[in-house]
Amino acid sequence: MIESSFNSVQVDVLHKINQHRIILGSRSPRRKNLLDGLGIRFEVITHDEQDEYYPPNLAMQEIPVFLARQKSKQYLKYMDSNTILITADTIVYIDNKVLGKPADYADATKILSRLSGRTHQVLTGVCIKSTDKESAFCSCSDVSFRNLSPYEISYYVSNYKPYDKAGAYGIQEWIGYVGIEKIEGSYYNVMGLPTERLFIELIRFTED
Repeated sequence: MIESSFNSVQVDVLHKINQHRIILGSRSPRRKNLLDGLGIRFEVITHDEQDEYYPPNLAMQEIPVFLARQKSKQYLKYMDSNTILITADTIVYIDNKVLGKPADYADATKILSRLSGRTHQVLTGVCIKSTDKESAFCSCSDVSFRNLSPYEISYYVSNYKPYDKAGAYGIQEWIGYVGIEKIEGSYYNVMGLPTERLFIELIRFTED
């Protein structure tokens, strides 16, 4: 009886969310796959990437939220009163500095060498938006790499070409399997979308 009641609550929650037109504003195939795993019906609309400028005085947790909000402005023309838009931005942070996407092979190897043997933060900012309200939040995970050899770094960059990934790596790829010792926080956040927190926030957003 308890399990049946729980399942009915899940169905009701998903039904309420799915009554809306959900737009994922992202070019990331990883975010698409993660949102798909929540059982939510949505469509993907993409735009060319903007320069990721943010005010220099922002705190670490404020940066990805600011960038996610900036992204949302590109999609306003697609929205009506029944639309919920989701945009997100992920940053990698170490030594009080944001590590962006690598420009080339040399840049990627330099970034991974910097992360080797150390713990860094991965932060994803998410913006949930309708025509009349907005909710935004940040999820943070601590990721610890063991010491990576120059060969391991070179092998990964040469074969996986992580030039579209903040911090020059994808946790779901080879480097994550062999190089990451510990994660504190959401694994899916490191992939680019904190699914558990997003689901809760969507429930709250559609209940208001």
